[in-house]
Amino acid sequence: MFSTIAKKVREHQEQFPNAEIIRLGIGDVTLPLAPAVVSAMRQAVEEMGAGETFRGYGDEQGYDFLRQAIQGYYKGKNVSLDEQEIFISDGAKSDLGNILDIFEAENTVLIPNPVYPVYVDTNIMAGRKIIYMDGNEGNNFLPLPDESVKADIIYLCSPNNPTGALYNREQLECWVKYALSNGAVILFDSAYEIFIRSEGYPTSIYQIDGAKNCAIEFCSFSKTAGFTGTRCGYTIVPKELISDGVPLNRLWLRRQTTKFNGVPYIVQRGAEAVFSSAGQAQIRSSIEYYMQNARVISGVLSELGIWHTGGENAPYIWLKCPGGMSSWEFFDIMLEKAGVVGTPGAGFGDNGEGFFRLSAFGNSDSTALAMERIKSFAKSGL
Repeated sequence: MFSTIAKKVREHQEQFPNAEIIRLGIGDVTLPLAPAVVSAMRQAVEEMGAGETFRGYGDEQGYDFLRQAIQGYYKGKNVSLDEQEIFISDGAKSDLGNILDIFEAENTVLIPNPVYPVYVDTNIMAGRKIIYMDGNEGNNFLPLPDESVKADIIYLCSPNNPTGALYNREQLECWVKYALSNGAVILFDSAYEIFIRSEGYPTSIYQIDGAKNCAIEFCSFSKTAGFTGTRCGYTIVPKELISDGVPLNRLWLRRQTTKFNGVPYIVQRGAEAVFSSAGQAQIRSSIEYYMQNARVISGVLSELGIWHTGGENAPYIWLKCPGGMSSWEFFDIMLEKAGVVGTPGAGFGDNGEGFFRLSAFGNSDSTALAMERIKSFAKSGL
């Protein structure tokens, strides 16, 4: 999908070399690292340059200082974690794929459609049977359990990528109940938890009773703190989580100590600073910047009467292509008529056909200009 997007944009620019293209498709951040993070990493570099403070190999599970900072962050969510349940990684994407090492190849996997492609592709490469659950306009792209369907592994992402949809407490309780009754393990991707603004919505699966017995949670500093080019995340595997008589915490520790050398000390010091009072204030300012972009996008779509979800508690807006257009048809007309690039929903699965993803991670002025262009050509007739 993304190579096709790049090819189409390149061809458009060759035909119209003076055209200004605004990209609202990519899920990469644009704001720089927070000052508190930069300061901490500079200090860590100085430490690595002095013999008395130099550090070599670290703990594959992560340095204590970062795991304790994450432990404190979860305490603020009223979630109690043992330090040994927290594993530092180079990003949620890596662990979402690597976690499959601890499960049997014969396991059946339940994945929402549309979905973040990593969930699907990693299981296809592992040869697992995949069952898709139906996300659609009727259920706001928030599918719930079907008791007639049996699975061993369940992927959930909330707030969701690509749809921006958010599960409420009652819906997550349904999933936890299903997993417990079927002996399944939920792989819960909470990479966008910091974007949740609505009161009463869980920001961790462990805020649901019983989840520690059936769920592994993945999170990342990429969107939270702009670490897309710095690479750091974490995975939580509760000690209570037992699958087929095997403690998955112990099994994941074995996998990590065998196949992973850990995240650099300098990066982990930067990640620790994210949880400082200054770091929290600075990153939340960046999050508000992106969410203002989301409000601008959502506001224009509402004005135009275009159905969409997301934008309120997520940096993605998932819209229904006007006039019954396919997602690639809408991509082409957006590029040609407005000079705006988004992401065709078809790239996220069959249920994404006819839908389109816009990202709020761009520059605020460019985002506002893009939506003015869309409004102008939409009112003149799509």
